[in-house]
Amino acid sequence: MLETSATHALIIEDELIVAMEVEDLLREVGFTSFDIAATPDHALERATQHRPGLITADIRIMGGTGIQAVKAITERLGEIPYLYVTGNVDMLSDQDHAVVVEKPINPRHFRRACANVASRR
Repeated sequence: MLETSATHALIIEDELIVAMEVEDLLREVGFTSFDIAATPDHALERATQHRPGLITADIRIMGGTGIQAVKAITERLGEIPYLYVTGNVDMLSDQDHAVVVEKPINPRHFRRACANVASRR
């Protein structure tokens, strides 16, 4: 059974300290539950078990990329708002309308990106 929640976020990040920082920032903008995944396969598994209202994804992660993870999730579950939180912005050159927050994370920029993604719904 697929559980859906607009206040649930999936954080795709293989560095735990960064994932915890993203979780704290998401909590500040209203998210109340979280899954953290370090690989594309684990991200798809977690999203299938508990459909997120938002996905944040690093680009370079274990076993692949956040781009691959987001693509697999949206192909399986349909449109889900997402944004990239990365130090590798250059890897997004073919992602025309991607919302991006660069690392190190500026909390103001993160909040603005979340608002931008929410307005696209």
